[in-house]
Amino acid sequence: MPSLYPPIKPYKTEHLAVSDLHKLSVRQYGKQDGQPVLFVHGGPGGGCDGKDAQRFDPEVYRIVLVDQRGSGESLPPAELKDNTTWDLVEDMEKVRKHLEIEKWHVFGGSWGSTLSLGYAQTHPDRVKSLTLRGIFTLRRSELEFFYQGPGTDNYFPDFWEEYISVIPEAERNDVIKAYYTRLTSKDDKVRAEAARAWSRWEMATSRTEIDKDYLDRAEDAEFADRFARIEAHFFVNAGWMRDGQLLEKESIDKIRHIPAVIIQGRWDSVCPAKTAWDLHRAWPEAKFVMVPDAGHSANEPGIEKALLEATAEFAKLS
Repeated sequence: MPSLYPPIKPYKTEHLAVSDLHKLSVRQYGKQDGQPVLFVHGGPGGGCDGKDAQRFDPEVYRIVLVDQRGSGESLPPAELKDNTTWDLVEDMEKVRKHLEIEKWHVFGGSWGSTLSLGYAQTHPDRVKSLTLRGIFTLRRSELEFFYQGPGTDNYFPDFWEEYISVIPEAERNDVIKAYYTRLTSKDDKVRAEAARAWSRWEMATSRTEIDKDYLDRAEDAEFADRFARIEAHFFVNAGWMRDGQLLEKESIDKIRHIPAVIIQGRWDSVCPAKTAWDLHRAWPEAKFVMVPDAGHSANEPGIEKALLEATAEFAKLS
């Protein structure tokens, strides 16, 4: 079974100003004149980790890791102003032009798959291949399955009870909106409590077996604040797109020619397999891989294997 490539350090790190307010953390790894690949992180608000570079052969790829607005090492942290899906899509173009890349591979999971689809459909001539994992298209039905119920709450009732306890009964008709109100509160205690609970819910449900170290990420107040605030901000605004926009025939027609693979864990409780199946049915030209024994996380063995096989295959493209 293929394994992650050894850890490497970036050969260049910088902050790129993409507006008067936002500066993005941009890190490059691997072969400086290699095939460029953009890693698109999840969340929104999740940020990149050095481990993300280990899914690409450093002898072949020029690996670009970018923290999206308000995420990771980007500045200012947790900033919601001028932070929309389409701002992020254009940021990807700004990074590409700044790095003087003509065309690149694009690799994204979870929210990263949403943003990768949005970017490819907006700039199809700049995408050499698409690797998409744990598919999320930001439809209201997907959001309600995970954050509102019924859905994921049926599989993680203990953690759901903890997650929902932050919201009074009177506000539970729209849990995302109720959380957004608290995550944008001027009361630091209210904001911190909501950020921790929102983040713990996602950390608990992302893997088929609960990983304590992953769950403990929610205890990092700075991470939880960035992660939860930005997610709620995007979701309460429906990603600034039509419901189902990324799956519309007109949208898919723009990318049918791009070599692509869709990788999905059958037991994904965060981004259920139906969304990946809907994308597969709309875009049968893309290779479809259903991993039978995996959930949402890219770190689960079956998902990791499929991702590594995809990056090795796309490395062969001329």
